[in-house]
Amino acid sequence: MKKLFIITVLLIAPLVSANEIPAQTTTANPLTVTQNIMFENCAKIFGINQEKLFYLTLASISANRFNIDEIQSANGYIIFSANRNKYLATISKIDKTNAILKITPCNNVYNFPPGIITNTFKYIDLNLTTKI
Repeated sequence: MKKLFIITVLLIAPLVSANEIPAQTTTANPLTVTQNIMFENCAKIFGINQEKLFYLTLASISANRFNIDEIQSANGYIIFSANRNKYLATISKIDKTNAILKITPCNNVYNFPPGIITNTFKYIDLNLTTKI
């Protein structure tokens, strides 16, 4: 009788416990979830000259595995594709030692993953002292 009880418990216990365990939900990274982005968060001033910021922006776009569609070094802009949308990265000179980078969607819909901007800015911040 004991053996029958133990065998029954061993066979039924996995079925009961499997039903009691809640399904695992995957939480998406907040940087990859589409969100409304404020225009003010699309620009950042860096303490480097315009030329170096341009090259670091190109490197950042490439490192983040975004597709570069167009480069215009004379005017300081880069058009790239990410998450099925096109974005415009504009580099402008502020003074001799400062430049600003603005990343905006080409379709003017500011509902996109914030990681596109934050990852680009982080890469540049990490490589500010790199010789170019």
